[in-house]
Order: sequence, then structure tokens, then C-alpha cells
Amino acid sequence: MTQENTSRPSELGPLEPGTRQRAQLSIRIADIAWTALSVVAALWMILATVDAVRGTGSWAYSVVALALLTIGLTMRIVGIRRRGRTHL
Repeated sequence: MTQENTSRPSELGPLEPGTRQRAQLSIRIADIAWTALSVVAALWMILATVDAVRGTGSWAYSVVALALLTIGLTMRIVGIRRRGRTHL
């Protein structure tokens, strides 16, 4: 049995240089990266806080995680607001 390679159109459309989809690709990648960073920082903050409450960890770790989460979420919100003004 052989499989035929049929090209199906993607949701993004052609990703050739200069197309609108190509410009949106970097924005989507940035969104994924900021979301991943936010999730990791949030999990770290939760685990560090639980450890500190149990007495097995330090509060400094949860404070640092909270600071990183705050910075990450602030940068994400600023990026979204700037993107709204550029009208890709």
C-alpha cells in the first residue's frame, strides 16, 4: 500500500515571506512562549507556597516565583495591548 501525498491547505495559509500569515506566526510563537512561562511560574509559586506552609521550604522561593509571574503576566498584557494598536 502506498500513501499519496496530498497537500491540504492549512489554517494559516501560505507562510511565504511578506504574507500576513508569516507576520502572525511570530506573534503566535510569542504567545505560546509567554503562556508557557506563566504556567511554569504559577506552578512554581504554588508549590513553593505549599512547601513554605508545610515548613519544608522557604518563603523566599514563593516571593521570587510571584515576582517572575507578575513580570511575565505584565509583559504579556503590554504585548497584547501593543499588538492591538499595530493592526497586522
